[in-house]
Amino acid sequence: MTYEGRVLAALADPTRRAIIEKLATGGRSVADIARSLPVSQPAISQHLKVLKEAGLVNDVPLGTRRIYAIDPDGLGPLRQWLDRFWGDQLAAFKAIADRDETS
Repeated sequence: MTYEGRVLAALADPTRRAIIEKLATGGRSVADIARSLPVSQPAISQHLKVLKEAGLVNDVPLGTRRIYAIDPDGLGPLRQWLDRFWGDQLAAFKAIADRDETS
């Protein structure tokens, strides 16, 4: 599976998207994430595993816990991939605008 396929498959799940949104404010433990979502800790752990395998989150040990955070190195390529479409759309819009000016 391609990078984009892994990332988009990981983000297809609404719970994983909610976890990413929670991590946008900073690193959190599994317990912290589980307290803020209607999902069990074991389920959160499984979702984090998928996000980690997709390269979207990383974790660091802190005592007996692991703190999960968004991996900026994983989001960078996703943003570049999405920006490619944005650039194409802007170029198409510019072409239409330029054509309307000459009409």
